[in-house]
Amino acid sequence: MVRKVDLPPYRIDRKVLKRFDQRQNVFGRMLWDEKAAFYKKGMYENVAKIIAKNQTGYSRVEFARALGAWTVYDYFHGAFSWEKLTKSISVIAKPVLEKYPVTKPTIISKQVKETSKIYGASLVGICKLDRHWIYSYDIDGNLVEIPEEYKYAIVIAIEMDATAIKTSPAFPACTATAIGYSQMAFCVACLAEFIRNLGYKAIPMGNDTALSIPLAIDAGIGGLGRNGLLITPEYGPCVRLCKVFTNLPLKPDKPIEFGVTDFCKRCNKCTEACEVDAIQSETEPSFKVVCLSNNQGILRWAVNYDKCYSFWTENAGDCSNCIAVCPFIRNAKTNAMLSDKIRR
Repeated sequence: MVRKVDLPPYRIDRKVLKRFDQRQNVFGRMLWDEKAAFYKKGMYENVAKIIAKNQTGYSRVEFARALGAWTVYDYFHGAFSWEKLTKSISVIAKPVLEKYPVTKPTIISKQVKETSKIYGASLVGICKLDRHWIYSYDIDGNLVEIPEEYKYAIVIAIEMDATAIKTSPAFPACTATAIGYSQMAFCVACLAEFIRNLGYKAIPMGNDTALSIPLAIDAGIGGLGRNGLLITPEYGPCVRLCKVFTNLPLKPDKPIEFGVTDFCKRCNKCTEACEVDAIQSETEPSFKVVCLSNNQGILRWAVNYDKCYSFWTENAGDCSNCIAVCPFIRNAKTNAMLSDKIRR
Protein backbone atom coordinates (compact mmCIF):
# COMPACT_ATOMS: atom_id res chain seq x y z
CA MET A 1 0.00 0.00 0.00
CA VAL A 2 1.35 3.40 -1.03
CA ARG A 3 0.64 6.23 1.38
CA LYS A 4 1.64 9.88 1.36
CA VAL A 5 3.77 11.07 4.28
CA ASP A 6 4.87 14.46 5.53
CA LEU A 7 8.61 13.74 5.63
CA PRO A 8 10.82 11.82 3.18
CA PRO A 9 11.34 8.19 4.27
CA TYR A 10 15.09 8.44 4.72
CA ARG A 11 17.34 9.32 7.64
CA ILE A 12 20.28 11.68 7.35
CA ASP A 13 22.79 13.03 9.85
CA ARG A 14 22.86 16.75 9.07
CA LYS A 15 26.02 17.17 11.16
CA VAL A 16 27.86 14.85 8.80
CA LEU A 17 26.03 15.22 5.48
CA LYS A 18 27.62 17.64 3.03
CA ARG A 19 26.92 18.49 -0.57
CA PHE A 20 28.48 15.73 -2.64
CA ASP A 21 31.35 16.48 -5.01
CA GLN A 22 30.50 14.93 -8.38
CA ARG A 23 34.20 14.22 -8.94
CA GLN A 24 33.87 11.60 -6.19
CA ASN A 25 31.60 9.34 -8.19
CA VAL A 26 33.25 6.53 -10.14
CA PHE A 27 33.12 8.39 -13.45
CA GLY A 28 34.94 11.33 -11.89
CA ARG A 29 37.42 9.14 -10.04
CA MET A 30 38.16 7.26 -13.24
CA LEU A 31 39.78 10.50 -14.42
CA TRP A 32 41.83 11.46 -11.36
CA ASP A 33 41.97 8.76 -8.66
CA GLU A 34 45.25 6.94 -9.33
CA LYS A 35 44.57 4.58 -6.41
CA ALA A 36 41.33 3.30 -7.95
CA ALA A 37 41.52 -0.06 -9.71
CA PHE A 38 39.55 1.48 -12.59
CA TYR A 39 41.76 4.59 -13.02
CA LYS A 40 41.76 5.62 -16.71
CA LYS A 41 39.75 2.51 -17.59
CA GLY A 42 36.85 3.24 -19.90
CA MET A 43 33.82 0.98 -19.85
CA TYR A 44 34.36 -0.16 -23.43
CA GLU A 45 38.08 -0.89 -23.47
CA ASN A 46 37.50 -4.67 -23.46
CA VAL A 47 34.69 -4.65 -26.01
CA ALA A 48 36.69 -6.21 -28.87
CA LYS A 49 37.67 -9.16 -26.65
CA ILE A 50 34.10 -9.57 -25.40
CA ILE A 51 32.65 -9.57 -28.91
CA ALA A 52 35.30 -12.07 -30.07
CA LYS A 53 34.01 -14.62 -27.54
CA ASN A 54 30.83 -14.91 -29.63
CA GLN A 55 28.54 -15.16 -26.59
CA THR A 56 24.79 -14.69 -26.78
CA GLY A 57 23.87 -11.06 -26.18
CA TYR A 58 27.38 -9.76 -26.93
CA SER A 59 27.44 -9.48 -30.72
CA ARG A 60 28.95 -6.69 -32.78
CA VAL A 61 25.49 -5.61 -33.93
CA GLU A 62 24.10 -5.54 -30.40
CA PHE A 63 27.01 -3.38 -29.23
CA ALA A 64 26.49 -0.92 -32.10
CA ARG A 65 22.81 -0.80 -31.17
CA ALA A 66 23.68 0.03 -27.55
CA LEU A 67 26.07 2.82 -28.55
CA GLY A 68 23.52 4.25 -30.97
CA ALA A 69 20.96 4.47 -28.19
CA TRP A 70 23.20 6.92 -26.28
CA THR A 71 23.19 9.43 -29.14
CA VAL A 72 20.72 12.02 -27.84
CA TYR A 73 22.08 11.98 -24.28
CA ASP A 74 25.75 12.07 -25.29
CA TYR A 75 25.75 14.49 -28.20
CA PHE A 76 22.77 16.82 -28.00
CA HIS A 77 24.28 19.06 -25.34
CA GLY A 78 21.64 21.74 -25.79
CA ALA A 79 19.24 19.38 -24.05
CA PHE A 80 20.89 20.36 -20.76
CA SER A 81 21.33 24.08 -21.42
CA TRP A 82 20.66 26.38 -18.49
CA GLU A 83 19.49 29.09 -20.90
CA LYS A 84 16.72 29.26 -23.49
CA LEU A 85 17.83 27.61 -26.71
CA THR A 86 18.43 30.05 -29.57
CA LYS A 87 20.07 28.24 -32.51
CA SER A 88 17.26 26.61 -34.43
CA ILE A 89 17.26 25.03 -37.88
CA SER A 90 13.64 26.12 -38.31
CA VAL A 91 13.00 29.04 -40.68
CA ILE A 92 9.90 29.98 -38.69
CA ALA A 93 10.47 32.69 -36.10
CA LYS A 94 9.14 31.88 -32.65
CA PRO A 95 7.03 34.53 -30.90
CA VAL A 96 7.98 35.96 -27.52
CA LEU A 97 4.85 36.38 -25.44
CA GLU A 98 4.20 38.08 -22.12
CA LYS A 99 4.99 36.16 -18.95
CA TYR A 100 2.22 33.74 -18.08
CA PRO A 101 0.63 34.79 -14.76
CA VAL A 102 0.42 31.96 -12.24
CA THR A 103 -2.30 32.54 -9.68
CA LYS A 104 -2.88 28.92 -8.69
CA PRO A 105 0.28 26.78 -8.30
CA THR A 106 -1.92 23.68 -7.98
CA ILE A 107 -3.25 24.13 -11.53
CA ILE A 108 0.09 24.88 -13.19
CA SER A 109 1.64 21.94 -11.33
CA LYS A 110 -0.97 19.65 -12.84
CA GLN A 111 -0.25 21.14 -16.26
CA VAL A 112 3.51 20.64 -15.79
CA LYS A 113 2.91 16.97 -15.01
CA GLU A 114 0.59 16.54 -17.98
CA THR A 115 3.18 18.19 -20.24
CA SER A 116 5.99 16.03 -18.86
CA LYS A 117 4.03 12.88 -19.67
CA ILE A 118 3.28 14.16 -23.18
CA TYR A 119 7.06 14.50 -23.61
CA GLY A 120 7.67 10.93 -22.43
CA ALA A 121 7.79 10.95 -18.63
CA SER A 122 6.53 7.78 -16.94
CA LEU A 123 6.32 9.37 -13.48
CA VAL A 124 6.55 13.02 -12.39
CA GLY A 125 6.86 14.57 -8.94
CA ILE A 126 7.52 18.05 -7.61
CA CYS A 127 9.44 19.07 -4.49
CA LYS A 128 10.98 22.12 -2.93
CA LEU A 129 14.66 22.15 -3.83
CA ASP A 130 16.64 20.83 -0.85
CA ARG A 131 20.09 22.29 -1.49
CA HIS A 132 21.80 19.46 0.38
CA TRP A 133 21.33 17.43 -2.80
CA ILE A 134 23.02 19.89 -5.17
CA TYR A 135 26.58 18.87 -6.07
CA SER A 136 29.26 21.04 -4.50
CA TYR A 137 31.45 20.75 -7.61
CA ASP A 138 30.73 19.29 -11.03
CA ILE A 139 32.80 16.58 -12.70
CA ASP A 140 35.10 19.24 -14.19
CA GLY A 141 35.78 20.80 -10.80
CA ASN A 142 33.55 23.85 -11.26
CA LEU A 143 31.62 25.14 -8.25
CA VAL A 144 27.91 24.40 -8.69
CA GLU A 145 25.87 27.47 -7.78
CA ILE A 146 22.10 27.45 -8.22
CA PRO A 147 20.52 30.90 -7.72
CA GLU A 148 18.08 31.16 -4.85
CA GLU A 149 15.18 31.95 -7.20
CA TYR A 150 15.14 28.28 -8.26
CA LYS A 151 12.93 26.98 -5.49
CA TYR A 152 11.42 23.85 -7.05
CA ALA A 153 12.59 20.63 -8.63
CA ILE A 154 10.46 18.72 -11.12
CA VAL A 155 11.67 15.11 -10.99
CA ILE A 156 10.94 12.68 -13.80
CA ALA A 157 11.26 8.91 -14.04
CA ILE A 158 11.56 7.25 -17.44
CA GLU A 159 10.55 3.59 -17.50
CA MET A 160 13.07 1.23 -19.09
CA ASP A 161 12.22 -1.91 -21.09
CA ALA A 162 12.04 -4.55 -18.36
CA THR A 163 12.31 -7.43 -20.84
CA ALA A 164 15.58 -6.05 -22.21
CA ILE A 165 16.87 -5.23 -18.72
CA LYS A 166 16.37 -8.87 -17.72
CA THR A 167 19.06 -9.88 -20.27
CA SER A 168 21.62 -8.12 -18.05
CA PRO A 169 24.56 -7.93 -18.13
CA ALA A 170 24.39 -8.50 -21.91
CA PHE A 171 24.27 -5.69 -24.48
CA PRO A 172 20.45 -5.63 -24.95
CA ALA A 173 20.16 -4.46 -21.32
CA CYS A 174 22.78 -1.79 -22.05
CA THR A 175 20.62 -0.63 -24.95
CA ALA A 176 17.59 -0.30 -22.67
CA THR A 177 19.65 1.82 -20.28
CA ALA A 178 20.96 4.03 -23.07
CA ILE A 179 17.48 4.54 -24.54
CA GLY A 180 16.34 5.61 -21.07
CA TYR A 181 19.09 8.23 -20.94
CA SER A 182 18.35 9.58 -24.42
CA GLN A 183 14.65 9.76 -23.55
CA MET A 184 15.63 11.67 -20.41
CA ALA A 185 17.48 14.25 -22.48
CA PHE A 186 14.54 14.68 -24.86
CA CYS A 187 12.01 14.97 -22.03
CA VAL A 188 13.81 17.51 -19.84
CA ALA A 189 14.90 19.61 -22.83
CA CYS A 190 11.30 19.90 -24.01
CA LEU A 191 9.99 20.54 -20.50
CA ALA A 192 12.59 23.26 -19.85
CA GLU A 193 11.61 25.03 -23.08
CA PHE A 194 7.93 24.69 -22.16
CA ILE A 195 8.64 26.50 -18.87
CA ARG A 196 10.76 29.16 -20.60
CA ASN A 197 7.99 29.71 -23.15
CA LEU A 198 5.73 30.61 -20.22
CA GLY A 199 8.27 33.27 -19.19
CA TYR A 200 10.03 31.43 -16.34
CA LYS A 201 13.50 29.96 -15.87
CA ALA A 202 14.47 26.29 -16.03
CA ILE A 203 17.63 24.22 -15.57
CA PRO A 204 17.29 20.73 -17.08
CA MET A 205 19.66 17.95 -16.05
CA GLY A 206 20.33 14.23 -16.14
CA ASN A 207 22.89 12.85 -13.69
CA ASP A 208 24.66 16.22 -13.46
CA THR A 209 24.15 19.21 -11.15
CA ALA A 210 22.39 17.37 -8.30
CA LEU A 211 21.72 13.93 -6.86
CA SER A 212 18.65 12.47 -8.53
CA ILE A 213 17.58 9.80 -6.05
CA PRO A 214 17.02 11.93 -2.92
CA LEU A 215 15.21 14.54 -4.99
CA ALA A 216 12.98 11.81 -6.44
CA ILE A 217 12.21 10.61 -2.91
CA ASP A 218 11.42 14.18 -1.84
CA ALA A 219 9.10 14.48 -4.86
CA GLY A 220 7.12 11.39 -3.91
CA ILE A 221 8.26 9.13 -6.74
CA GLY A 222 9.70 6.27 -4.66
CA GLY A 223 12.04 5.08 -1.93
CA LEU A 224 15.66 3.98 -1.61
CA GLY A 225 16.40 0.29 -2.05
CA ARG A 226 19.16 -2.04 -0.89
CA ASN A 227 20.68 -1.80 -4.37
CA GLY A 228 21.27 1.93 -3.95
CA LEU A 229 18.61 2.75 -6.53
CA LEU A 230 15.23 4.43 -6.42
CA ILE A 231 12.41 1.89 -6.08
CA THR A 232 9.08 3.07 -7.47
CA PRO A 233 5.71 1.42 -6.73
CA GLU A 234 4.94 1.26 -10.45
CA TYR A 235 8.19 0.07 -12.04
CA GLY A 236 10.48 -0.89 -9.18
CA PRO A 237 14.04 0.26 -9.93
CA CYS A 238 13.53 -0.14 -13.71
CA VAL A 239 13.64 3.63 -14.33
CA ARG A 240 16.08 6.41 -15.16
CA LEU A 241 15.83 9.78 -13.43
CA CYS A 242 16.16 13.36 -14.62
CA LYS A 243 15.02 16.68 -13.25
CA VAL A 244 14.37 20.36 -13.95
CA PHE A 245 14.98 23.17 -11.47
CA THR A 246 12.69 26.17 -11.92
CA ASN A 247 11.38 29.43 -10.48
CA LEU A 248 7.89 28.62 -11.78
CA PRO A 249 5.57 28.70 -8.73
CA LEU A 250 4.57 25.09 -8.08
CA LYS A 251 2.83 22.97 -5.47
CA PRO A 252 5.16 20.28 -4.03
CA ASP A 253 4.04 16.69 -3.74
CA LYS A 254 4.32 14.72 -0.53
CA PRO A 255 6.86 11.89 -0.22
CA ILE A 256 5.44 8.38 -0.20
CA GLU A 257 6.00 5.32 1.97
CA PHE A 258 5.30 1.78 0.77
CA GLY A 259 7.61 -0.40 2.84
CA VAL A 260 10.74 -0.47 0.67
CA THR A 261 13.20 -0.55 3.56
CA ASP A 262 11.35 -3.28 5.46
CA PHE A 263 11.04 -5.33 2.27
CA CYS A 264 14.74 -4.93 1.46
CA LYS A 265 15.65 -6.11 4.95
CA ARG A 266 14.12 -9.48 4.09
CA CYS A 267 14.97 -9.67 0.40
CA ASN A 268 18.53 -10.21 -0.77
CA LYS A 269 17.89 -10.95 -4.42
CA CYS A 270 19.97 -8.01 -5.65
CA THR A 271 22.82 -9.00 -3.33
CA GLU A 272 22.77 -12.54 -4.68
CA ALA A 273 22.56 -11.37 -8.30
CA CYS A 274 25.55 -9.03 -8.06
CA GLU A 275 28.51 -10.82 -9.63
CA VAL A 276 31.12 -8.84 -7.65
CA ASP A 277 29.47 -8.60 -4.19
CA ALA A 278 29.03 -4.83 -4.44
CA ILE A 279 25.71 -4.86 -2.56
CA GLN A 280 25.58 -5.39 1.19
CA SER A 281 23.88 -8.41 2.74
CA GLU A 282 23.46 -6.98 6.25
CA THR A 283 19.88 -7.01 7.52
CA GLU A 284 19.89 -3.44 8.78
CA PRO A 285 20.99 -0.32 6.88
CA SER A 286 23.68 1.81 8.53
CA PHE A 287 25.61 5.05 8.20
CA LYS A 288 28.84 3.27 7.23
CA VAL A 289 30.40 3.88 3.84
CA VAL A 290 32.26 1.26 1.80
CA CYS A 291 34.04 3.30 -0.88
CA LEU A 292 35.05 6.87 -1.73
CA SER A 293 32.01 7.27 -3.95
CA ASN A 294 29.60 7.00 -0.99
CA ASN A 295 28.34 10.21 0.56
CA GLN A 296 28.64 10.46 4.35
CA GLY A 297 25.71 10.96 6.71
CA ILE A 298 22.99 8.87 5.02
CA LEU A 299 21.35 5.79 6.51
CA ARG A 300 21.27 3.12 3.79
CA TRP A 301 22.98 0.04 2.45
CA ALA A 302 25.99 1.70 0.86
CA VAL A 303 26.96 0.12 -2.47
CA ASN A 304 30.60 -0.52 -3.35
CA TYR A 305 30.69 1.35 -6.63
CA ASP A 306 34.39 0.56 -7.10
CA LYS A 307 33.49 -3.12 -7.51
CA CYS A 308 30.43 -2.26 -9.58
CA TYR A 309 32.25 -0.10 -12.14
CA SER A 310 35.22 -2.48 -12.31
CA PHE A 311 32.77 -5.17 -13.43
CA TRP A 312 31.41 -2.81 -16.07
CA THR A 313 34.89 -2.45 -17.57
CA GLU A 314 35.31 -6.25 -17.63
CA ASN A 315 31.86 -6.66 -19.15
CA ALA A 316 32.36 -3.89 -21.74
CA GLY A 317 28.95 -2.56 -20.79
CA ASP A 318 26.91 -1.48 -17.80
CA CYS A 319 25.22 -4.04 -15.58
CA SER A 320 21.58 -4.09 -14.44
CA ASN A 321 21.47 -7.41 -12.59
CA CYS A 322 20.25 -5.74 -9.39
CA ILE A 323 17.39 -4.15 -11.33
CA ALA A 324 16.49 -7.28 -13.26
CA VAL A 325 15.89 -9.43 -10.18
CA CYS A 326 14.06 -6.87 -8.04
CA PRO A 327 10.58 -8.22 -7.11
CA PHE A 328 9.10 -4.74 -7.45
CA ILE A 329 9.26 -4.93 -11.26
CA ARG A 330 7.44 -8.26 -11.52
CA ASN A 331 3.92 -6.81 -11.52
CA ALA A 332 4.69 -3.38 -12.94
CA LYS A 333 1.39 -2.94 -14.84
CA THR A 334 -0.74 -3.96 -11.87
CA ASN A 335 1.30 -1.78 -9.53
CA ALA A 336 0.96 1.17 -11.92
CA MET A 337 -2.84 0.96 -11.95
CA LEU A 338 -3.06 0.70 -8.17
CA SER A 339 -0.56 3.46 -7.53
CA ASP A 340 -2.22 5.83 -10.02
CA LYS A 341 -5.27 5.93 -7.75
CA ILE A 342 -3.05 6.95 -4.82
CA ARG A 343 -1.18 9.63 -6.74
CA ARG A 344 -4.37 11.23 -7.99
